[in-house]
Amino acid sequence: MAWSLFAISSSYDFLQMARVSYVNLPEERAFHPLQSDMVQVRLRMSGWDILVKRFHPDTARLEVDLGGLKTRNFIAFSSQIGFVNKQFPINKQAISVMPDTLFFDFSKQIQKRVPVKPVYGITYRKQYGIVGEVRTNPAFVTITGPAEDIDEIAYIETDSIKGELLDNDVRTVSYLNRKSKTNIAVYPTFAEVLIPIGEMTEKVIELPIRVQNAESYTSVRTIPGKVKVTLLVSLLDYAKWTARDFEAVADVQDWTRGKATSLPVQLTKIPPYCQVLRIEPQNIDFFVRL
Repeated sequence: MAWSLFAISSSYDFLQMARVSYVNLPEERAFHPLQSDMVQVRLRMSGWDILVKRFHPDTARLEVDLGGLKTRNFIAFSSQIGFVNKQFPINKQAISVMPDTLFFDFSKQIQKRVPVKPVYGITYRKQYGIVGEVRTNPAFVTITGPAEDIDEIAYIETDSIKGELLDNDVRTVSYLNRKSKTNIAVYPTFAEVLIPIGEMTEKVIELPIRVQNAESYTSVRTIPGKVKVTLLVSLLDYAKWTARDFEAVADVQDWTRGKATSLPVQLTKIPPYCQVLRIEPQNIDFFVRL
């Protein structure tokens, strides 16, 4: 017991993996890191803290001050070990970082305005769902960085928004995800996201079937001539959608190519935020006059 108490109270060196992020970026120089964004930090800590780390391993986040890039193309951790230490608890002292030196390549810096794309993974209470456009504020942000990296970016995603069994609108603030591109600056760094959620109900609509690719035949008649479509629509929009807003199609080429005995019915026109539950019948008979 005495040996155990001595062991957990003694100090040891421990290697902690850390993901690098950058602060104090040079304003007029775009840069490319020439190494991985993962480093190893050698920490001096007690045996007890090491034991806890063994049971709960994690990856730390380490900020690197790039103010020195104004006059050179490398940053040495040994010159900012004090700044590194401020990012760890007082009982975990940073001794060194491997590799000690980070090298950077510089290129032309440009700006670009791109849309914000909300990312979400949510579930809804029964008979509830998204009933309108998911919006962000702002809808566009400005990104700054190397021309070759900026050209590849068409939009910026938000961090994933989670929720379970929701029945009310979601209004939250989410940080913007740079996809580990630490040399890209985004302004602003976050966006407000609004996800309209409302009660939905079933609606049944009868649709005439339009036959396509039938130009080679004198006539094509389907049996039946209409299908019954069961939808899930917003309770507020129940009266808004009519048969004019949908289109049911049967393609004769399905028979021409595969000699099928029946034709599948597909909906080629559906209003937004309407969910198709079923089509009856899903396959129809037909007569072709050559």
